[in-house]
Amino acid sequence: MTSLHAVIHDLLQNDPDPTETREWIESVQAVIEREGAQRAHQLLEGMVEVTRRAGAHLPFSPTTEYVNTIPAHLEAKSPGDHAMEWRIRSILRWNALAMVVRANRKPGDLGGHIASFASAATLYDVGFNHFWRGPEGDHPGDIIGVQGHSSPGIYARSFLEGRISESQLDHFRMEVDGRGISSYPHPWLMPDYWQVATVSMGLGPLAAIYQARNWKYLEGRGLMPKTDRKVWAFLGDGETDEPESLGAISVAGREGLDNLVFVINCNLQRLDGPVRGNGKIIQELEGQFRGAGWNVIKTIWGSYWDPLLARDTTGKLRQLMMETVDGEYQNCKAFGGAYTREHFFNKYPETAQLVANLSDDDIWRLNRGGHDPHKVYAAYHEAVNTKGMPTVILAKTVKGYGMGAAGESLNPTHQTKKLDDEAVRLFRDRFNIPVTDAQLAEGKVPFFHPGEKSPEVEYMMERRKALGGFLPQRRRKASTSLEAPKLEVFDRLLKSSGDREISTTMSFVQALNIILRDKQVGPRCVPIVADEARTFGMEGLFRQLGIYAPQGQKYKPVDRDQLMYYREDEAGQVLEEGITEAGAFSSWMAAATSYSTNDLQMLPFYIFYSMFGFQRIGDSAWQAADMRSRGFLLGATAGRTTINGEGLQHEDGHSHLLASAIPNCRAYDPTFGFEVAVILQHGMQRMLTEQVDEYYYMTVMNENYTHPDMPEGAAEGIIKGMYLLKDAGKPKKGELRVQLLGSGTILREAIAAAEMLDKDFGVTADIWSCPSFTELARDGEDAIRHNRLNPEGTQRKPYVTTLLEGRQGPAIAATDYVRAFSNQIREFVPMKYTALGTDGFGRSDTRANLRRHFEVDRNYIAHAAIAALAAEGKMTAKDVARAIKQYKIDGEKPNPLGA
Repeated sequence: MTSLHAVIHDLLQNDPDPTETREWIESVQAVIEREGAQRAHQLLEGMVEVTRRAGAHLPFSPTTEYVNTIPAHLEAKSPGDHAMEWRIRSILRWNALAMVVRANRKPGDLGGHIASFASAATLYDVGFNHFWRGPEGDHPGDIIGVQGHSSPGIYARSFLEGRISESQLDHFRMEVDGRGISSYPHPWLMPDYWQVATVSMGLGPLAAIYQARNWKYLEGRGLMPKTDRKVWAFLGDGETDEPESLGAISVAGREGLDNLVFVINCNLQRLDGPVRGNGKIIQELEGQFRGAGWNVIKTIWGSYWDPLLARDTTGKLRQLMMETVDGEYQNCKAFGGAYTREHFFNKYPETAQLVANLSDDDIWRLNRGGHDPHKVYAAYHEAVNTKGMPTVILAKTVKGYGMGAAGESLNPTHQTKKLDDEAVRLFRDRFNIPVTDAQLAEGKVPFFHPGEKSPEVEYMMERRKALGGFLPQRRRKASTSLEAPKLEVFDRLLKSSGDREISTTMSFVQALNIILRDKQVGPRCVPIVADEARTFGMEGLFRQLGIYAPQGQKYKPVDRDQLMYYREDEAGQVLEEGITEAGAFSSWMAAATSYSTNDLQMLPFYIFYSMFGFQRIGDSAWQAADMRSRGFLLGATAGRTTINGEGLQHEDGHSHLLASAIPNCRAYDPTFGFEVAVILQHGMQRMLTEQVDEYYYMTVMNENYTHPDMPEGAAEGIIKGMYLLKDAGKPKKGELRVQLLGSGTILREAIAAAEMLDKDFGVTADIWSCPSFTELARDGEDAIRHNRLNPEGTQRKPYVTTLLEGRQGPAIAATDYVRAFSNQIREFVPMKYTALGTDGFGRSDTRANLRRHFEVDRNYIAHAAIAALAAEGKMTAKDVARAIKQYKIDGEKPNPLGA
């Protein structure tokens, strides 16, 4: 009796009309034999729908049996030389292990991971040998998002290919002197090699979804020809606990991203222990992905299980497979064949009989699907031929495969970095590596290379040649640069707004419209919003450019009769992502790295709402830096007092500090439209024309006021971070002078404070606009370092110092951000320096009240100037007291830092 017959037998046991049921079953079998399983599925779906409409309740199960999705008789057969591929895989396993073990036998405890690649080696090997296309020739190449902890195995392959030297392997995780290779996939550190940065768990899968979506977007807009290239994202089953890992899978299902493949290495273990010791992670993930519209392929059991499943006439083995939890499966691999017989197969007489003729060693060798290249090949083959939906492959493996008692399927496996000599010898013997005991003497673990002309290397090279070249490999620059628009095209923003009051957000939108009209750069712009376009006054782009929707617009929008209606289009240019900052940022990053992945320069603008930018997606911002992204981030309704009425979790007072920690992020807080234009033009020149790997963060506000003409020669200072907005002239004898510095809307409070000081106390002020305290601080630190390291060479002065040197009076800086923001330049200011900022919790109120609360309004700036002059002996305590009274400053008011 076959397994199918057993199922039929069970169905008929308690059937009220077994004859009728048998006729239905035989009819379905006939359809399968004559027209295929797909036709049978279509008919059954129709029957289900008829039954539902009759009022029957049909429960839905998103999971299937705990067996392989692809039956053995339907598997695509691998065309490779299987013996050769096993030898190659064994050498890669050895070199990956040797890399980590050697590193950790050196002083310094460098760390590293053995177990992850040990479990995933076959998953990568099959892809490299048969599926993954390189970018050489006509095909643009696939993207492989390598699971970070598996990087030693990827280096081991590149070593045999001649792309990475033995010296580099020997300096794994020793990069400072320029000889080593990075711990994980880091494009910043290895710009010709790693395609994507993936090791911050959860970000790789999220980025992969939006990368695949970006390709569909570029194809829809006609900027990139349609291809069959794929994004392959590798992740662990433990990694799926990160919300980012699964948070956007519905996007991929909804938009039918058939250019996306997830491979989840289900070794049932995370860093400390089982992923789902009391459950079944593969079943859980199957339900989640299937419910999100993915094609799910379970690759659970290897070929050695096929005969047992074929002989499972009672269905007891399948029942047992479903009943057994992951914690017990882990035990079976950790404790061997005898344990598996006793605690697994012997649970039922029927399953015990299935293995009665197998030895304990035979049972131990029953392999998991992720270690069987034939099963993996069949899964990959189906994945690349699936149309209209993304695919996830749930491949069951053993963590630490091949490590034996040193770590195979044990809880501490992930942290295993050091192996003793005996464990190394056992690993060598298991994979038949031609390394002698003498070579292993005295703790040495040599790398093994079979030779450039060896059959193994020649096979590898032939396969990569057939598939279009090596992977991973990364393109540093686009083949052609784009000419950035000249500053003159923003002429209307460089001039005074007259009596018209506008915000810097409006200035940005005007500048963006100018850029969109540029013949070269305009089509490459990617405006991105996370459901706040109307807040920022960008809804006009909906009709002008259209919102990207892969299926177009199937409905008449409710505002169709309005000028700026909601227009969706399969060739739309705007990405309206909905309420997902992480998703919108991932879209931005995909476009910001298009020069590398597609040889197509794009210019993304992601405009987000206040604090829901750098704070919300700080990890992704670092990932973007690592990925050498190029584009603009706009923090709208920025600052802690500009966004009045919104309250604590909305008001941003520290994003510039977060941005300042990212080395290739250039951050600006402009006050006027001409500053916005200069920063945008400079950024385009750097990123598009000069192809510098940096990105720009600019905060813009929703407060309206008049904007002056750009002062002559101010452009250079705007970019460097500081320029003289108003010169009070040469001080007269006995005249008191202060230097007032500010950025964003608080610069206007400094301007007002200067008028008050002059009128009320006869104190004049030079006024400095500081669009970037961060750029000023970086310049200053660079100058100080240069001088410290070159004591006999030409000494440099920080830019701030050169501007303020020779100026009279103390300096007062005020911004809408915490004091640490403007305090970055304290060391370089050649006079007494006071920093005012918005430290403390935000709250809802009017702008005037918020600025009074945080002590950054014109009254507090003027008072700080008087206090600073008094501290220098140029004014008296009575003057300070008069300022307190005149400006109605409450000396008993609680400190906002703790309020």
